[in-house]
Amino acid sequence: MTSLLSRQTLLLDADDTLWENNIYFERAIAGFITYLDHRQHTPSEVRQVLNRCEHATIEAHGYGMASFERSLVDCFTELSEGPPTDEQRQRIASFAQSIADHAIELLPGVAETLPRLAKRHRLILVTKGNAREQQKKLDRSGIHTHFTAVEIPPEKHPDAYREIITRYTLAHETTWMIGNSPRSDINPALAAGLHAVYMHHPNTWVLEHDSLWQPVPPQRLIQLDRFEALAEHF
Repeated sequence: MTSLLSRQTLLLDADDTLWENNIYFERAIAGFITYLDHRQHTPSEVRQVLNRCEHATIEAHGYGMASFERSLVDCFTELSEGPPTDEQRQRIASFAQSIADHAIELLPGVAETLPRLAKRHRLILVTKGNAREQQKKLDRSGIHTHFTAVEIPPEKHPDAYREIITRYTLAHETTWMIGNSPRSDINPALAAGLHAVYMHHPNTWVLEHDSLWQPVPPQRLIQLDRFEALAEHF
């Protein structure tokens, strides 16, 4: 296994790459489905409705806790054939609040590996979502000092990567996107001409699933299942 000795630029995703994120949403969703306790639809069917509501909400309002709460309310309204009462809205809001209140839990190997990478390479955080919420999570994580810059686009598509490439005058041959989402991290980065590192996470959000694209040489795609393994390559 050969380490890249020359200085590289590493664009790192945050949610479910540096710290746990989706597991808290999954717990909140499980609590919501139990609370709804629908008499006609199975939990799996309720989840499919919620997935559709989330997709529509994101398209209209973007990511973040407010959007997640809105999706829960929309799902409740559709399946209950009427809007929730004030008391029910408060209960639904509590599921979203439980995520916002959760402490930042770095994934194994992140705290030890990031400083090593930062000494050898240029690190830029590239995480999509609500800018205020994502910045707050980064500040609470205690790892913000390892990054030379932070980018929080509302969505990570090829043009978003191209804008980052231009803004920081990045060379395609020495720039890598590292993340757990095929849909947002790997495939659009490859489409923008970058290398990529797919960090497998067992609980990646279902709306981020996609088939991994194959890189076009000289592009490279590395697949890893441990964050600390990055130090063996970079």
